[in-house]
Amino acid sequence: MIDRRWHSSVLDVRRFRGANYDTDHYLVIAKVRERLAVGKQAVQRFDRQRFMLRKLNEPEVREQCQIEITNRFAALENVNDDEDVNRTWENIKEDAQTSTEESLGVHELKRNKPLFDEECLVFLE
Repeated sequence: MIDRRWHSSVLDVRRFRGANYDTDHYLVIAKVRERLAVGKQAVQRFDRQRFMLRKLNEPEVREQCQIEITNRFAALENVNDDEDVNRTWENIKEDAQTSTEESLGVHELKRNKPLFDEECLVFLE
């Protein structure tokens, strides 16, 4: 009686005889597990920024990026061993991101046109 897609969600099914109705059908009660899923797009929106990696195909840009990253990591060599590991990782990550952002730039996402725009308003009037 249930679709194959939902058969694993049914936890318990009971039928009750003698419902106070003038019918030959039985009353059926089922316990169903509800499953919720988060959309993939919602997770990816705020995940991280995207760099223009195609610029790395140009030799001048690649060399500039390598020089900037080595200069930033040269400054990190003077870090004390007593410093927190998490804080050190945050410094490394931040330096790599800023140097890559400066040399390659950030890829701007295309914005879709709104479906209902000024032209639609004019048409409705």
